[in-house]
Amino acid sequence: MNKTRLEAFSDGVLAILITIMVLEIKIPHGGTFSDLAPIIPTFFSYLLSFVFIGIYWGNHHHLLHIVKHVNTGIMLSNLHLLFWLSLVPLATEWMGENNFTPHSVALYLTLLDLCGVAYYILQQKIVKSHVLSESMKKALAKQKIKGLISVAAYTSGIGIAFVSPFIAQLIYIITAIIWLIPDKNIERAMSEK
Repeated sequence: MNKTRLEAFSDGVLAILITIMVLEIKIPHGGTFSDLAPIIPTFFSYLLSFVFIGIYWGNHHHLLHIVKHVNTGIMLSNLHLLFWLSLVPLATEWMGENNFTPHSVALYLTLLDLCGVAYYILQQKIVKSHVLSESMKKALAKQKIKGLISVAAYTSGIGIAFVSPFIAQLIYIITAIIWLIPDKNIERAMSEK
């Protein structure tokens, strides 16, 4: 398989996930702004997940810049990541429909944790399958540290969700901010070639 097919397939899956999530927002009956109040938790849940999937899309795109060839390990690791990402609409809807209860927030953060681990595995498969420049190795080492911090944050957030779902969501939001802008170190390392 070439890199282009892997990118196209991944982009398609992520686009479908975002579409599925927005279709789960039920249009309320009534024509006033107050009629929108019941869907605010669902909309906020969708917004969080839209940002989450968007962050993965951007960082996945940057990570695939270094791929020269796709082997079975990379392909399966990518599918592993897409599997966990494909469950985001389920957790998103459950969390929004149940107004961010402790169990729904804990499940959501568990899913984010599993996505983070899957992304790390994909990154490691790519690194092991390619000969990389020193600058690229340094760029990926920085991203690896950011990934490990994220997994630690999500893991702590799972337990915190049972005490305070609000604080657990803040942990997610802070972690999302860390990843919001894709890592430019990979682009800089690519331009050095």
